[in-house]
Amino acid sequence: MATSTIPAAGARRAALQAPGRRASFAGALRSEFTKICSVRSTYWTLLALVVACIGIGALGGYGRVHEFSQLPALAQAHARAHLISQAAMVSVFGVILGQLIIAVLGALAVTSEYTTGMIRTSLSVLPKRGTVFAAKAVVFGVIALVTGLVSSFASFFLCQAILSSQHISTSLSHPGVLRTVAGAGLFLAVCGLLSYGLGALIRHTAGAISAAVGLLFVAFVLAQFLPSSWAVHIDKWIPFNAGAAIWEHATAPGMFSPWTGFGVFCGYAAIAIAAGLYRFRNCDT
Repeated sequence: MATSTIPAAGARRAALQAPGRRASFAGALRSEFTKICSVRSTYWTLLALVVACIGIGALGGYGRVHEFSQLPALAQAHARAHLISQAAMVSVFGVILGQLIIAVLGALAVTSEYTTGMIRTSLSVLPKRGTVFAAKAVVFGVIALVTGLVSSFASFFLCQAILSSQHISTSLSHPGVLRTVAGAGLFLAVCGLLSYGLGALIRHTAGAISAAVGLLFVAFVLAQFLPSSWAVHIDKWIPFNAGAAIWEHATAPGMFSPWTGFGVFCGYAAIAIAAGLYRFRNCDT
């Protein structure tokens, strides 16, 4: 009896002392993908994003068609070219609401684990905080990008189908149209990553969402009240103005060019993510 117990105890002790398999980044990605897909709010938020973008795009198309149909024939001839040039931007106008929806999901992607205390379990399984943070960002970023692109392209094709009834639609082959439609999806993805970084920095859902809404929406509204002498220098640096340059029809005077503005917007997101990573790695849960 004693001889059989001692080897068993030794085997258990050796198993406890044996080094476990090192968790890989691929394993962290699978874990984060499983976590974000197992939460019901993820699906509802993404569905709300798609519905908002497509719905607003369709409403914009119907509005343009109705206004155009009420014009006299001569006015229609003069307005047609202008409406065609703006057809792509009208179709993706839903990203203005979509940015706020994806910001909510971006904040929840990291703050929800702090709310439930699940972050302690995640870090006990994979103590490498940088790997956990990067895996979360990659999984969320891919989901946000795919959803943003699906929303913007679906909204574009539906809106153009509506506009085609009055022959004021456009196509992806027209100059600047593909950049506008794809840029709307990129804009949404970066909005989500900006909110993700703020969530990691603030670690509180309501606070992170408020900060994201403040940067993306409130700052834009407040900028409208600036004196014109200030606005000339400040407007282009407002996060929404910089990011929206990639999907707007034409660059307004004093604003950044489409890709330069988008680069500035990505810079804001990078700063938020870097600050969030610093706190994630150096502060206790």
